[in-house]
Amino acid sequence: MIYKKEFICNTENDTKKLAECFAKIAKKGDIFALYGTLGVGKSCFSRYFIKAIVDVDDVPSPTFTLVQTYDADDFIIYHYDMYRLKTPDEAYELGVEDSFYDGVNLIEWPEKIEYVLPKKSWKIHIKVEENIRYFEIIVENEEQQQRLEKIEI
Repeated sequence: MIYKKEFICNTENDTKKLAECFAKIAKKGDIFALYGTLGVGKSCFSRYFIKAIVDVDDVPSPTFTLVQTYDADDFIIYHYDMYRLKTPDEAYELGVEDSFYDGVNLIEWPEKIEYVLPKKSWKIHIKVEENIRYFEIIVENEEQQQRLEKIEI
């Protein structure tokens, strides 16, 4: 069963609150696939998500390193930017398969590795219209649906 929920973020502070809500429900094995065009807020969402879990001052974009990791209490957070990958197979060189099991993943530009992504991935589609961010969340199992229903901003 596919379940969808939409959130509207009128300000950057709304985006911060939404990311913090997702951080609260995150658990080991979660994969958050962040879809959207350049500049819609994928990195912004990821930065607030990471800062809600890990005490860090700086959360650089993994555009050039392709992956940044952060040690949380119960798991490792893997923040990927797949934009520069030429083929999905390059994701294996980054250790993406292992990270799906032992961490929480934030993946920007997941369409570059679509066939590698497990079906259990949280699909987060972000679009911007007139400076308002729209987040459409799609999950495919009941347990994720129950966690998603807990999120309110």
